[in-house]
Amino acid sequence: MAVSKIRVRDGAQLAYEVRGRATHAAPLVLIHSLAMDHTFWNAVTPALSEATAVLTYDCRGHGQSDKPDGPYRVEQFADDLADLLDHLNWRSAIVAGASMGGCITLAFAAAYPTRADALGLFDTTAWYDAPDKWEERAANAEAKGLEAMLEFQTARWFTDAFRANRKDVLDAAVAVFLANPARCYAQTCRMLGACNLTAALPRLKMPVRIVVGEEDYATPVAMSEKLHRGIAGSTLTVVPNARHLTPLECPERIVAELQKLLEMAPAQ
Repeated sequence: MAVSKIRVRDGAQLAYEVRGRATHAAPLVLIHSLAMDHTFWNAVTPALSEATAVLTYDCRGHGQSDKPDGPYRVEQFADDLADLLDHLNWRSAIVAGASMGGCITLAFAAAYPTRADALGLFDTTAWYDAPDKWEERAANAEAKGLEAMLEFQTARWFTDAFRANRKDVLDAAVAVFLANPARCYAQTCRMLGACNLTAALPRLKMPVRIVVGEEDYATPVAMSEKLHRGIAGSTLTVVPNARHLTPLECPERIVAELQKLLEMAPAQ
């Protein structure tokens, strides 16, 4: 499908794609993880687009979207999504994201609570509480390039067995990762190091489903448990034999969670 572009409030252009069509069900927004792009959701969207319209897009600094200089702020990424919804004439939507995308999902729900019908929080946290580690990763990317980080990244993304058995998925993720400009990756790392949305959790009143891989050591299960405790009425699913990028490693589990959110969210 052809990627479209819009210009958001600060002048940056964002690339996006909509699959499916609007129905009585709430539309769905899927937000990719750090250093990925909208193709991150390719194994998830076909089943969901049969039920509703599904928006995927490249966050600023990623994919085919503009790559302005930083600093980046998670609230700015939330505003980008609000502008996308305005462009599509979507009053509200179910919003779900993985890792960085989960942080943006939380920031959007905090800033625009009436526009978030339900939330999917995958492999994510409200607060990493590790600005020094994120700054170290940013500095490494700037000094050495993303190629030097591949072994570190891929071991975090997927279990050993998945990397061995699904080289197609691994290779596709690596290609997207390496296409990122180091400066944008570094600024996004710093954004995640500064992001703390803990205070927003008690205010989230929409349905929320939380998913994490049992072996995730980028955002460990304890971080999802903290989200679960902080968001009243949320559900928590721990996926065995999975690490950090569950939408790539076990897309069928993520589809099932999103289908449940479609059932839980108010009809349009």
